[in-house]
This record gives sequence, structure tokens and C-alpha cells, in this order.
Amino acid sequence: MIPGYLLIRDLGLIGSFWVYIIPGVIGVFNMIVIRSFIEGLPEGILESARIDGAGEFTTFIRVVLPLTIPAMATVSLFVAVGQWNSWFDVFLYNSSNKELSTLQYELMKILQTSTTSATSSASDAYQSAESNATAVTPTSIRATMTIIASVPILMVYPFLQKYFVQGMTIGGVKG
Repeated sequence: MIPGYLLIRDLGLIGSFWVYIIPGVIGVFNMIVIRSFIEGLPEGILESARIDGAGEFTTFIRVVLPLTIPAMATVSLFVAVGQWNSWFDVFLYNSSNKELSTLQYELMKILQTSTTSATSSASDAYQSAESNATAVTPTSIRATMTIIASVPILMVYPFLQKYFVQGMTIGGVKG
């Protein structure tokens, strides 16, 4: 964690919006997924492009890149969900800048204050049954936060589902 922080600091990303985007763009796992997908493409398709006179760059842009859409969509979904659920980046790099706060960080702060107030009022645990029915507990706050954080991902997933399924199953079937 310390070398990562020093790298972000030396790149001048602390206190900027780019700290949310640049570190999460390229990951080793994502590169392995895309590389494995490209290696699984039939060699005949690449040969036919070369026979037709396409160079390496043209073959990559016009043949390989369009065929990797399922793998790119899968990796994009992995990265988007990972970044969406990340509150620690704000905590480390932008906690002093309220304008660059994210929903997850704000939800984490709400949960932290609710659990702190719940433990500090432990002496009031013997309330009547009527007031317990309307009491807001940390568990109910956690459940509400889970729903709030899940809805945007659930709205995007149906549009990427066909690519996601293709990208996840492509390596299991060899032609």
C-alpha cells in the first residue's frame, strides 16, 4: 500500500479526479484475460487477413479488436464494479476534498457513525418494544446501503450480459 501511495503522490494525482481512473485502468489479471482470449482466436482468421494483404496493425484493428469485444466487455464490467465499490481510494487520496468524494465513501461514513452511535447508546438497550420497532439499527442501515450501492450496477448489467457470458465461456470451449 505504501509504494502505491508514493507512486500516486509522485504522479501528482492526489487531490484530483484522475486518481479514480488511472490506477484502475490496467491490471495484470485483466491483461491475462484479454491475452488468453486473443490467443484462443482461430489462426485461420489471422492468416486469411495476412493473405489478403493486411499488415499486423491492420489485422489487429480490423480483425482482432472487433473479435475481442466480449473479453473487453467482461474486463470493463470487472473494472467498473471494482471501482464502483472502492471507497478506500477516496479515504487515502481525496478525503480532504469534499468535492471529489464518492457515494461509497459517504455510505461508509454513515455506517461508521451509525455503528459508533449504536455502541455509545448501549446503555439504552432496555427500551420498550414499541420504540424498538421504529429504531434504526446498524444492520438496517447496512442493508439500505447495500441496495443503494447495487442498483446502478444492476441497471448496467443487462446491457453487458450477452458480452459477459460470451467472455466468461470463451476459454472453456475449443474448436
